[in-house]
Amino acid sequence: MARYGQRPENALKRANEFIEVGKPARALDTLQEVFRNKKWTYNWSESVLEPIMFKYLDLCVELKKSHIAKEGLFQYRNMFQSVNVGSLENVIRGYLRMAEEKTNAARKQSQQAVIDIDDLDNLATPESILLSAVSGEDAQDRSDRTILTPWVKFLWESYCQCLELLRTNAHVESLYHDIARMAFQFCLEYNRKTEFRKLCEKLRKHLEEICKLPQLVSNVSMNKAETQQLNLETRLNQLDSAIQMELWQEAFKSSEDVHGMMNLSKKSPVPKTMANYYQKLAMVFWKAGNYLFHAAALFKLLQLSREMKKNMSPEEQQRMANRVLLATLSIPLPSAHPEFDRFIETDKSPLEKAQKLATLLGLTQPPTRVSLLKDIVRLNIVNLASSQLQELYSWLEVEFHPLELCSRVDSVIRTLQADENSPLTQYIRALQDVTLVRLVHQISQVYQTIQFARLLKLAKFTTNFHLERLLVDCVRYNDMQIRIDHGKQCVHFGVDLSEAQREDHPDGPVLQAMPSEQIRCQLVNMATVLHRAINVINPNKKKFEREKLRGAMVNHYHETKMKEHQRILGRHKIIEERKEYIEHINTVREEEEMRRQEELQRQQILAEQKRLEQEREERERKRQQSEIQQIKDRHLKEKMQQISQTSHGQKVLKKLDEDEIKKLDAEQIAAREAEELQKERREMQQKLKSQEKKIDYLERAKRLEEIPLLEKAVEDKMEQAKKRWEQQEAERIAAAIEERQQAVATRERMARMKEDHDIFLAKILAERKSIYMEKLKEFEKMLNEERAKRLLKRKMERKAERKMKWEKERAEAAERRRLEELRIKQEEEKKRLEEERAKREEEERKKRAEEEARKAERIAKIEKQSEIARAREAEIERRMEEQKQKEKELLTKRRPDDRYRPPRDGRDGFRPTAEISNWRSSQAERNDESRLRGWDSDKWRKDRRKEDFERDISDRERLDKGPEKAGFRDRGISRVILCNTDSPRPRRPYRQNDMSRNDMDWRSRDSAAQDAQDPPARRQDDK
Repeated sequence: MARYGQRPENALKRANEFIEVGKPARALDTLQEVFRNKKWTYNWSESVLEPIMFKYLDLCVELKKSHIAKEGLFQYRNMFQSVNVGSLENVIRGYLRMAEEKTNAARKQSQQAVIDIDDLDNLATPESILLSAVSGEDAQDRSDRTILTPWVKFLWESYCQCLELLRTNAHVESLYHDIARMAFQFCLEYNRKTEFRKLCEKLRKHLEEICKLPQLVSNVSMNKAETQQLNLETRLNQLDSAIQMELWQEAFKSSEDVHGMMNLSKKSPVPKTMANYYQKLAMVFWKAGNYLFHAAALFKLLQLSREMKKNMSPEEQQRMANRVLLATLSIPLPSAHPEFDRFIETDKSPLEKAQKLATLLGLTQPPTRVSLLKDIVRLNIVNLASSQLQELYSWLEVEFHPLELCSRVDSVIRTLQADENSPLTQYIRALQDVTLVRLVHQISQVYQTIQFARLLKLAKFTTNFHLERLLVDCVRYNDMQIRIDHGKQCVHFGVDLSEAQREDHPDGPVLQAMPSEQIRCQLVNMATVLHRAINVINPNKKKFEREKLRGAMVNHYHETKMKEHQRILGRHKIIEERKEYIEHINTVREEEEMRRQEELQRQQILAEQKRLEQEREERERKRQQSEIQQIKDRHLKEKMQQISQTSHGQKVLKKLDEDEIKKLDAEQIAAREAEELQKERREMQQKLKSQEKKIDYLERAKRLEEIPLLEKAVEDKMEQAKKRWEQQEAERIAAAIEERQQAVATRERMARMKEDHDIFLAKILAERKSIYMEKLKEFEKMLNEERAKRLLKRKMERKAERKMKWEKERAEAAERRRLEELRIKQEEEKKRLEEERAKREEEERKKRAEEEARKAERIAKIEKQSEIARAREAEIERRMEEQKQKEKELLTKRRPDDRYRPPRDGRDGFRPTAEISNWRSSQAERNDESRLRGWDSDKWRKDRRKEDFERDISDRERLDKGPEKAGFRDRGISRVILCNTDSPRPRRPYRQNDMSRNDMDWRSRDSAAQDAQDPPARRQDDK
């Protein structure tokens, strides 16, 4: 980076240095680096960067670098559009001002180049004659093309850049519209019609973009009244410029823009703006040849003026009424049967155009000549006009005088032509055409055939050819039926009966019907008369026919209603099926189209990806080349900047021009700089040596000559100092003596006044003392009164304070008594509650003791029953042991041959008869014992079930109270396992310490025996 790169001021200084040596391009590059460095440009204020920006734009204008100026302006806008809009506005206005000054200077230079001619006697040289013959341009055109046109192009680009720069920022909205008006003035001044069209399109595009912007504070919003007013004024200026440049198409578009801005605004525009709008719109319609809407615009202008200006002068009202009336009378007579209305009935384009034009005037429907005349009569505008125009209206629209019509109108036309500056002269030509058409209409009412010469004589302000053309136009547009006989030089009216089906409506004064109209309407009149006669002869015929037809229709309805109903129902079904079929076809078609579109889109995506990849590779290649070139250029520029900081570097650069610098690289420039540096160093050393010798010689000589002179000067100085001291001492002594003498004289003079001074002082002190004593007495009196007042006030305050203190103490004592009584009540209540609680606890303790006693009794009973059960079980076991012993003895008593042997063939063996009988007897005894034991155990089990059920209920009630209150710890039960509570009846909890393993085995055997002997019904009852 260059040495000045850290501060913009250094860049400005360096640019000025380049300008001084005649290198503005290098200076522009230097300043451009300031705005390209985005790392630190935002750290500087506008006071630092604004002068740099002005110099930057000055160089851009000087070198005609509009694109570089655009880049700098965009950078400056990004920096200051939200910080300091005023600085941005100053910079843009300064830039445009410099461009305009350069353009004006180029115009003067171009004009001067044409004026500066060498030979005034020979203005047209052979070269200029040949050039004008070949190109069709004169000297001024060629001079403008070479000198003025580049600056005009630069100024146009400057306007476009500034408009593009400011189009969306709400803070510089007024500047944007000012620049737009300046651009309109530029196009008008230099007659740039193409640029004017481009400017109008650009402004319309900007307006569309503004309407699409999000609603932000910094963006332009079309909902603001100020924005709408600025846009409306700009569009009116655009309309005015288009009219001045005679660009009527752009003027019409501008009128549409103005109307759109008026519709966009929530409030109606000011009357002055509307009047200007109607006036410009009337001019546009007149230039477009649309006399109808021209008159309508003037009529709206007159209405607005009469509504807003209550104190209009009669002269102004007459002037506006004259113009409106004359413009309305100048409207060509409308065609009764236009060709496109008769043969192209579906064409709505003319109607749409008329409706669009009516919208511009704020009308609900397009106006007509007849409607305008009715409105003029209704608003009494005819009476406001001059007497001549009132008579003109009467001759053209009311009276029927074909022989005097043109002569009367001609007198009015001559009066209008007398004043050439009057705006009414523009209507003379149209008024003459309307008068001629009126003349032909009225002549056709009077004559069937007329000589062409007489007709031409009646039409005073026309020619033979023009009159014939007018007659042809009347026939062409089917307004009249005319035939011109050139052989006899006459005109026939109403002889072409081929259009007998048409019906003409008269427009204007009519004397009688034409013969063609009478023949054409004869059959119609006859049919009308016959219908009237039939109605008179048989008035009830239509009634009978209607009743008969109604009865036939009712009968036909009753005959066909069911069939028609079924047909309608079937039609619904057919329609539904048709809809389903169409939907199916559409679905299939849409799916195929979707697949085709997806395939096409996929191919397009692949092609686009391929193209983007190629473009990316190309951009990457170009970027690398550009980076390499930028690095080289930056190194060269940095080297050049470093070299330019030194004097020898500046000498090297002065010896080289820009082309040589571009050809050299950094090393070559550094080598030349080193050579120049060595050369300067050698020259400097030689100069220093020669100067050193010369200075030594001169210094030595001066000192040798100076020594005696210095000694003499010192001696003279000492003598002069001694004399000066003696003189000053004598003057001091004389001044002291004189001062003492004056002091003594003053003391003697003042001593005579001492007595009077003392007397006067004593008198003053006595007077002041008496005054002081009087004021002291008054003060003491006032002090005593104030002291008494304050003592009384303090006494009253102490009394009131004691009273308040007494009342406060009394209230506190009452509060303490109340609190004490409340405390006593609370203690009594607490004591009562404690007694009740103790009583309840005593009752609960007694209940708990009784419950524990019952539990202990129940436990003892249970233990007793368990002991009985264990005894029974022991007895049963003893019996079983005895039984086993008996069986064993029986087995030992068997013979060896009688013991059981398994069968060899796998079938059951047989037992001896004696063994079988013994086994049966022992089995019967066992069954009896089991039955007896089962009955005893069943009875005992039922008792136990009842006790267990009661115990479960009591245990669950205690468990709900908690394990501590339930008393399980006091009972010594180690663990209780409750059975499933979802069963239909509660079961006895199983206590592990209540029953031994033998008890469990015994119960299981007992239950098994019981199940084997008891019938199913009994087991079900037990369950």
